[in-house]
Amino acid sequence: MDHVKQWQKPTLVIKATGRGSYQRTRLNRFGFPRGYLTRQKQIHGFQTGDHVKAVVTQGKKIGTYVGRVAVRASGSFNIQTAQSLIQGISHRYCTLIQRGDGYGYSLRTDSN
Repeated sequence: MDHVKQWQKPTLVIKATGRGSYQRTRLNRFGFPRGYLTRQKQIHGFQTGDHVKAVVTQGKKIGTYVGRVAVRASGSFNIQTAQSLIQGISHRYCTLIQRGDGYGYSLRTDSN
């Protein structure tokens, strides 16, 4: 009797994440400006949504982080990893893995 072998292969999961916003100010519930956003979408060559690898060698956040970056005009970025959000990582520690194309990619190994 023949059996099917190795049928549980990883599945590529694609999620739409967007490519940024043209909105340059946040509004309160009455429609008045609450704060202003930067006019640039790219900061130090990085853009929100890019996948980066950050190897931090100094300070209290020493470690290696891989994930989606959210840029700030100051050059201090947030990195969303699979486990948590790391705030305040300098652009000097970041290396680009993949440009943000508006989608998030992951592999799912279970059969759900």
